[in-house]
Amino acid sequence: MEKAKAQLMFKLAFSKRNWGEKYDRLEHYKRFDNLKIIIKELEKNKWLLMKNKPNYTGISLNPEYKKEIIEFIEKHIPEIRGWIK
Repeated sequence: MEKAKAQLMFKLAFSKRNWGEKYDRLEHYKRFDNLKIIIKELEKNKWLLMKNKPNYTGISLNPEYKKEIIEFIEKHIPEIRGWIK
């Protein structure tokens, strides 16, 4: 489960650069197993921001916890160490 969380956050942080006010549609991440559980846990940690739009739900990483998020991702996916700025 921790690796799946790290993969989701890596996709948001590196591929999409979704920090703060830049949201991506939650439906783009439906391939992740246990997505609802992952989202709930990340939201509880305040690492994930959710925004309900009229047509979709948007997700973004919380820039207040950028250092902790990057450390978590690099701990669970060590091969990408240094990729996220």
